Amino acid sequence: MVTKGNPGDNRNNRSPLSIFVVVGLCGFFYILGLWQRSGFGKGDSIAVEITKHTDCSVLSDLNYETHHDDDVGTSDGSDTQVKEFKPCDDRYIDFTPCHDQMRAMKFPRENMAYRERHCFPDEEKLHCLIPAPRGYATPFPWPMSRDYVPYANAPYKSLTVEKAVQNWIQYEGNVFRFPGGGTQFPKGADAYIEELASVIPLDNGMVRNALDTGCGVASFGAYLFKKNVVAMSIAPRDSHEAQVQFALERGVPAIIGVLGTIMLPFPSGAFDMAHCSRCLIQWGSDDGKYMKEVDRVLRPGGYWVLSGPPINWKRNFRAWQRPEYELEEEQRQIEDIAKLLCWEKKYEKGEIAIWKKKLQSGDCIEREIQPTMCENTNSDDVWYKKMENCVTPSKPGGTWKPFLERLNAVPSRITSGSVPGVSVEAFEEDNRLWKKHVNAYKRINKFISSGRYRNIMDMNAGLGSFAAVLESPKLWVMNVVPTIAEKANLGVIFERGLIGIYHDWCEAFSTYPRTYDLIHANGLFSLYKNGCNAEDILLEMDRILRPEGAVIFRDQADVLLKVKRIVKGMRWNTKMVDHEDGPMVSEKMLFAVKQYWVAGDNTTSSE
Repeated sequence: MVTKGNPGDNRNNRSPLSIFVVVGLCGFFYILGLWQRSGFGKGDSIAVEITKHTDCSVLSDLNYETHHDDDVGTSDGSDTQVKEFKPCDDRYIDFTPCHDQMRAMKFPRENMAYRERHCFPDEEKLHCLIPAPRGYATPFPWPMSRDYVPYANAPYKSLTVEKAVQNWIQYEGNVFRFPGGGTQFPKGADAYIEELASVIPLDNGMVRNALDTGCGVASFGAYLFKKNVVAMSIAPRDSHEAQVQFALERGVPAIIGVLGTIMLPFPSGAFDMAHCSRCLIQWGSDDGKYMKEVDRVLRPGGYWVLSGPPINWKRNFRAWQRPEYELEEEQRQIEDIAKLLCWEKKYEKGEIAIWKKKLQSGDCIEREIQPTMCENTNSDDVWYKKMENCVTPSKPGGTWKPFLERLNAVPSRITSGSVPGVSVEAFEEDNRLWKKHVNAYKRINKFISSGRYRNIMDMNAGLGSFAAVLESPKLWVMNVVPTIAEKANLGVIFERGLIGIYHDWCEAFSTYPRTYDLIHANGLFSLYKNGCNAEDILLEMDRILRPEGAVIFRDQADVLLKVKRIVKGMRWNTKMVDHEDGPMVSEKMLFAVKQYWVAGDNTTSSE
């Protein structure tokens, strides 16, 4: 048998150099095990386990004879001094560069503008490593992480006092406990979701992805996983300190965000369901602008759930301690906007109301007033775009398919020709290619699908095939479509039953530090070669990656050598290996692990 890309290379005819390199690679994982830490509060023993299970017979298939060192055969300039990045001051432990609370105060409060993204200019960016808090602990595995978070990881007790009677969160010893309660969940999130499931098809896979606005600590999204529904939870960084941070520490998808003056960073027709549980959004004000934005991101046939004020105000106004006339007007406005949007009311009981968006706009016969339609022909071009007070025309959609069937079925956006340059054949080939790529990753790191990595990010997600191959109840993937890439791809990703977001990697991501366990960057640095500084992107990756988190880069060899040289000064351990098809392929893979260190450490521990 010959290795693809190197015809005639007999696998049984190894040179001494080849054997030496194979032994060296196995030794690398042994060393990796030494500097990884074990025990509560000290990371875990993943590297030791990788050392035990490394498949050296597979790794030996890679031809290293052309290499000048233990990586690839091109010098990375390591003979020159490597720039060492120093730790940031301890006050930056929870730094969110585009959602800094002090900076936010400089912007208008009208329509929540000050809670939107306001990134520091280039000259004010930090060029240091964000430290983890002292005592930082590896998060508990899912589903235990849903209920428990180490106190040291997010040491903020304010919600335990402010939301004590609502059963959001409790402080117990050295952990926070999340009982599954909420303002609208007096009987727990499970009971609340079961009530919704009596109206919305949450049990048969027809509803797969949801948007939860004003999510709190994301207990709704956390318990939806029992239904195999994945929710994108959104909340601002405000007086409810760390609510999004708690969500991600629990292993629930979440971003810092708000319905304000700019459009949500999602494509049109993305979500099967949208949800607001006492989220304090003025839905009926400004002619229903925020309901129109929900309508834009909701699939035809999708559901909108509103629980809490003003629903069923006649029964509840005394408990809410608000005037009857005010609540009555608020619900009237919401009902009128829902009719304008051609939503059908399916349920109202207690404090819960559910509407369903019509499958076709032509199905609407009850609408007395025609809404103002948006003129923008590209409703997926939303990055920093002003939220207009108009209705986005629904795109023709195919028949709803249940999950998991829709994961690998060809999306209607592709069959209809809505995605430039992507045919049915190209989509199917992309699926096959990523199965091969992911299998290669797993041969090097056996823990990719073990549950060790719960929160995963794909920084340049393409059609979402990396996430599709990984699909498992043990993990979820935030599929990021860069704003300089093909924007139509994100709609494909949502149609497959996955979640994602638009983002420009020249800026910081809308999340807290240390919120992802594994980051995948395919072709990202080639994509941004002329866009922004690679150093800034890598520092942002370091900010959002957990201590002992892993990164997989896939790119051209010359690009990865530059990346490797930068991260040498970032307290990362790296290993560069050939493409799975052999050393003659110019594309390579760079594997990295972030070392464990905390605020106050001058060096990393190897114990």
